[in-house]
Amino acid sequence: MSTRVKTWITIIAIVGMLVYVSWRQADSLRPLTPIRGLGEALALVGLAGWAAARIQLGKSFSIRAKATELVTKGIYSKIRNPVYVFGTVLIAGIILWIGSPVWLLVLLGVLPMQVIRARKEAQVLEAKFGEAYRAYRARTWF
Repeated sequence: MSTRVKTWITIIAIVGMLVYVSWRQADSLRPLTPIRGLGEALALVGLAGWAAARIQLGKSFSIRAKATELVTKGIYSKIRNPVYVFGTVLIAGIILWIGSPVWLLVLLGVLPMQVIRARKEAQVLEAKFGEAYRAYRARTWF
């Protein structure tokens, strides 16, 4: 993985943690209910999982679907699209933590977009890697 990619991942993780600490500080007057606590835990797991998946993806990361390498190690040995999965967990956690059900509309908008993006990526990877991708897909989730 290039130094530039590692630098950006580090910056994103640091900013994420700073946002978390700021929210925690600003939010200290509201009681931490079980739902809000669950949201906080999900947000932290989502952020950590997203960062780990992004790091493991390395040079294969791209905004548009392209097939440079079939990444099948680490988190990718169990989940085909962990960046999408953990990103969704992060968003769900933030929504629960905020405690405003109206934000569930954001999650309802994100879910279909993640599925569509995953399907496009699957088509590109299958076209490039054929049977190797089909075997990988058969042994992994989403």
